[in-house]
Amino acid sequence: MNKTLAITAVAAALAGVSAHTASAQDQEKCYGVALAGENDCAAGPGTTCAGTSKVDYQGNAWKLVAKGTCETMELPAGMDGTARMGSLEPLDRDMPKEG
Repeated sequence: MNKTLAITAVAAALAGVSAHTASAQDQEKCYGVALAGENDCAAGPGTTCAGTSKVDYQGNAWKLVAKGTCETMELPAGMDGTARMGSLEPLDRDMPKEG
């Protein structure tokens, strides 16, 4: 009985890893779309990891999004009225003010 339980536990764990890997493969890093404090890991210089972005839509902060949606996400216009788009590469816009 214990052997069957152990085999079932291992199978369940492997299924969970497989499901997580599949979902990670369906996502991509998208820069400039996270709200302040809601980025995924590493938001560029001056930040350390998840939740450390300082401003909404910070250009060097990324969030995992569904693959293929990053560059087509609808975002609010910038303070100067220019359109914002997500990017697969870090951006220079909406950076926190130093000081």
